[in-house]
This record gives sequence, C-alpha cells and structure tokens, in this order.
Amino acid sequence: MTPMDNPALECRDVTVAYGSVMALSGVGIAFEQGKIHAVVGQNGAGKTTFARVAAGLGRPAAGELRINGQQVKTGKVKDARAAGVELVHQSFALPPSFTVAEAMEFGSDRGAAIFTRSALQKRWAPHLKSLDVNVDPKRRVRDLPVETQQGIEIARALVADARVLILDEPTAVLSPSGIEMLFERVRKLRDRGVTVILILHKIREVLAIADTVSVLRGGRLVDGPVACAEIGAKRLAEMIVGPAVARTLAPGDADAATGRGAPAAHTANHHTPADAGLVLDMRGVSTQSDAEGPALRDLSLTIKAGEIVGIAGVEGNGQRTLVRAIADLVDAMHGTLAVGGVDVTAAPLARRRAAGLRIIPFERNTEGLSLSSSLWENWSARELLQSRLLSAINPARLKKRCDEALQAWSVHYATTGQQAGSLSGGNAQKVILAREVDADAKLIIAAQPTRGLDIGATAFVWQSLREARDRGCGVLLISSDLDELFDISDRVVVMLSGEVAGTFSAPYRIGAVGAAMTGVSQ
Repeated sequence: MTPMDNPALECRDVTVAYGSVMALSGVGIAFEQGKIHAVVGQNGAGKTTFARVAAGLGRPAAGELRINGQQVKTGKVKDARAAGVELVHQSFALPPSFTVAEAMEFGSDRGAAIFTRSALQKRWAPHLKSLDVNVDPKRRVRDLPVETQQGIEIARALVADARVLILDEPTAVLSPSGIEMLFERVRKLRDRGVTVILILHKIREVLAIADTVSVLRGGRLVDGPVACAEIGAKRLAEMIVGPAVARTLAPGDADAATGRGAPAAHTANHHTPADAGLVLDMRGVSTQSDAEGPALRDLSLTIKAGEIVGIAGVEGNGQRTLVRAIADLVDAMHGTLAVGGVDVTAAPLARRRAAGLRIIPFERNTEGLSLSSSLWENWSARELLQSRLLSAINPARLKKRCDEALQAWSVHYATTGQQAGSLSGGNAQKVILAREVDADAKLIIAAQPTRGLDIGATAFVWQSLREARDRGCGVLLISSDLDELFDISDRVVVMLSGEVAGTFSAPYRIGAVGAAMTGVSQ
C-alpha cells in the first residue's frame, strides 16, 4: 500500500456556498501523511474556507471529508478533533490574563474537575517542553512575545495527539526570526509523523518549508498537491494570480513576491533630488517608555520629498513608538519634530494631519478600520477628524465621494453602506489607502502595509507607495519583511532598542542589515 492509498486528509468534490458566492467549488484534494503541505491563493480564493471545513467549523453544501481513509461527518468540530484534526487560527484565542498553564487547561478535553495553580504548572510543563515551547507556565499570556504565544497555541492543538495540524496564515504576525522558529517547530512535528497543512501567502515561505503545494483560485483547485521541488517560484506565482495578472507585475514586485527581492535602485530607477525638501525632520527625539514599545532615545530621522525610507528591526525595538511619537500618541520629552516643513513638536494629531501627515497603521482591523462601521464612515474619518464644523458635514456628499474614491482604488464592494468587516484583507487595505493617500499627503507612514496580503494585493500596495513617492510624497515604510524593504526603499534605517542602529543604501547586504538588527558587529 502506497502512502496516498490512505491519505491523512482528503476532500472529495467539496462545495461551499455563501448565498450566491461560491467559496469552494467541487474541490477534490488529498494530502499525504507525515508531510508539510502548503495551500496558497489570493484573498478570497477559498483557503480559510477549506481549513474551516477540514476542522469541522463549516458544513459544505456537497462533497465529503475523509481522515485517514474514514469518512467524517462535516460541520462538527468534535468529530474532526476525534478523527485527529486541529486548526490553529491566524488570530490567537489565548486569554491574555491567563497564565500559560491556565491557558493550556482552558478548553482541554482532559481537564481536571479540581486543580491548583501549582498542579496545573506541573501538569502542562512536560507537554510544552516536549514541543520545544520554552516558557515558564506561571507567566501571563499577555507578557509573552507573539512567537511564544503561537507555540502555546500549537501545543494546545496537539494535546489530544492530533495527527493533522492546520495552521491558518501562521507567519502573518511573525518577525523573520519568528518565522524561522515556526518552521523549525513544523519540521520537528513532521518528523514525529504529524501531517501539517499551512495556509500561506508568500511564495518564498512555501518553497522554504513545504513538501507540496496546492493552489486555489476563485474557490477552485488550480493544481496540487505538487512537489515543491518540481515547481519554480515564477510558475507558482502564475498559478496563484493567473498568467495574465502575473505578466502585469513589475519586475521588482515579481522578484520580491517570489523571494528574490532586488535592491530598490535596480527596480525603481528612482533618484531623490539632493535639494528635495524635508517632509519629516526629527531631531534628537526622546520619549518615555510606551505601552506599544521601548522609549525612543535621542532619535534623529529625516525623509525627503520623493523618498521612501524603510525601517527595519526585530519587532519590539521602538518601531511602534516611532509611529506613535510622530502621530502625537506618545509625548516627546526632548527634541523637535517637523512635518512638511511645519514645526509640529507641540501640535495635536489634527494639526499634524493638516500639515500633510497620513498613516497606514500596523493593524488594519483594529487601528485602521472600524469593522462594524460602514465603508463611507471609515473613509470619511480623515475629513471628520480635520473638519472644524461637524454640523456642516453632509453624509450624502461623503457617500458619493467615498464611492468615487473606492472605485478609483479598485476596491471590490457592494455598497458604501456595507460594514468594513465584510471585506477581504486586500480590499480592507485598499480602503485605508483610498483614505490616506490623497492629494494633500506629504508624509505617508506605512506600517506593515502588506502583512497578510496575497501577491496581487501586495503588488498593488507597493505600486501605490511608489506612485505617491513619484508625486513628491515622502514615505516611512515599516516592515518586518526585508525583501519588501530592500525592493522599494531608497534607504533602510535599522532600529534597535529605540535608537538608530544603522543606515543603509542599495545595493543592500542582508548580512550587514541583519547584524545591525541584532546588535552584532561585523
């Protein structure tokens, strides 16, 4: 009997419909046991729907699901778990106020009726250690780095000896070092016989970790599972977005999307004039420690009109504090700050925005958009913030202008009255771009602007930032993706512990940038 005679997980002609929208259409796919499988596709391709069906969270309109050759009743989480399938969601479900041991016990099928904290710690410490999750069970979840929280989520999923582990967008919230830590953990699980299915966006991650890859597009299976060793990055990109769309990607976008990011000087052919005015001028800015990160310490940073400056650094080294300081969300104890040539050191956010500041925030679903509010209300936030006469606001006019803006930015939506939470990640980011990248923008802060986006949406964001730069805007690009920074930045500044640890120009040397990020001298 060959391994595929008894696949770990098999979908047979699975169809899922939400009203008139076909999320999955006749998908038939089988995953070999003890392998790492990637499932890829653009936003809305059906990846998460597939994961939910496999984990018992969704009931298909047609088709069947088999685990280790045995048919499983769909739409029942309990049955999927009993068959050995576990799903770790992109958004973690760990109660932040719980200790690690309490979080492990929470929801465990084998929980004790009566327990003490010390007993819980003794109970879960061996299980965590067996999975190389090196954490004190007494620590609070909220105090742990995101990589450790993810390790705990995986450990929770494997409590019941799961044989199929599905990770939905597991790299979306991780730094480069965190991604490598995750991949090492996944390889060890595979070596233990666990079948791992990864829902991924980035091609270089697929080729770095997966044994096979399957591609969904528009709810249909394009191909797969295909051995990663037999497929190149260019071909995989074409499978994901289609040959016609793939041909429209700029060379730099295609290279970075497939993991071969070329230096900005080679892709943009852009040179900032030496006499360009400064749209950001920070001089010796120091802040107190902030809830979002360490204090800035005597930080100086300038950005010229028509220049993209990338900020690199291991997450938690002051990038968020930098944005909050520019946006007047954390007080500066020392130093000066000017935006668009206007001194805004003591100015509130509204005046800074009037000077040309625009912000694409780190978290689009919590900081950038109100998911329960309409599209027109979200898009109008800029005007509402800057307006002095709220009584003069005309909803009908705002809805019309919003409709025009969203169409111009190619947002896929039904009406401006629909909730922002109904949009895919790529379309949600386009709404923020339509609001923030306007004719009066002089300095655009783009914080992790492509995190969790597919190839097509990522290329759209990059092109939008390049076009803003070419119109004379300055762009402060903060990203944990070095390929992204190297591809479109005119300069890269490394932050370490709230300070500038180095400044680099193309052609970039990843070794030198990485050394600055970790504080290791070369």
